[in-house]
Amino acid sequence: MTIQDGSDVLILLGDKQFVIKIVEGQKFHTHKGYIDCSQLIGKPFGSYFKTSTGHSFVALRPSLRDYVSKFARRTQIIYPKDACSMLLWGDIKPGQRVLEAGTGSGALTAYIAQIVGKDGKVYGYDVNEDSIKITKKNLERLNLLSNVELKVGDVTQGVDLDNIDTVVLDLPTPWLAVKPLKKCLTTDAHFVSFSPTINQVEKTVLALKEANYVRIEAFETILREFDVKPDATRPKTLGITHTGYVVSARNCV
Repeated sequence: MTIQDGSDVLILLGDKQFVIKIVEGQKFHTHKGYIDCSQLIGKPFGSYFKTSTGHSFVALRPSLRDYVSKFARRTQIIYPKDACSMLLWGDIKPGQRVLEAGTGSGALTAYIAQIVGKDGKVYGYDVNEDSIKITKKNLERLNLLSNVELKVGDVTQGVDLDNIDTVVLDLPTPWLAVKPLKKCLTTDAHFVSFSPTINQVEKTVLALKEANYVRIEAFETILREFDVKPDATRPKTLGITHTGYVVSARNCV
């Protein structure tokens, strides 16, 4: 596949990366010289080029993770390491109906929308109207809005939905949503929530037990990256360790 005028491209330049739109005749300025967009047009993705100052860079097709990392945001997004766990423990798959509350900037919304596909549906809620607007803008850029319905609302007061396969929460008080949302779930639906503090985990787990949920699990995911060099491989000095906790459970009648 070749790069076209209007293509989105992931630029890897040294230890920096950028997601840019290629427009013929335009220049993209970096810390190592500018990139002449015209030189990329017609070349295969994965090709190497040089900036105006002779620094080498490669142009790739952006993945969803690349797009999400560059999302416009007003709050912190869920990191990929936590999103992966939530998608797996939530058993999210094509064709499902998923309720997400606390959409924030839409990072997790994008992952869910891509997985459920055109035959599925994502219902995204947030109490902040600005967050909904940002999520909508971010999803529109990725052409993922067609199977997403965004609403301003407080799910702790319940929702007018039914047959939801999975509920995904990123809320300050997820335990307050456990009982109100039980009514909209399928009889053995999945529940997944993300919380930054252990106090929130305790309250959420207790609420799940009281609401007759089963297979309740609580955990955190630690990602440790390595700096790989011949005869000198070691963990990176800096990294993302604790970000939050995931609580998962299964609904039960």
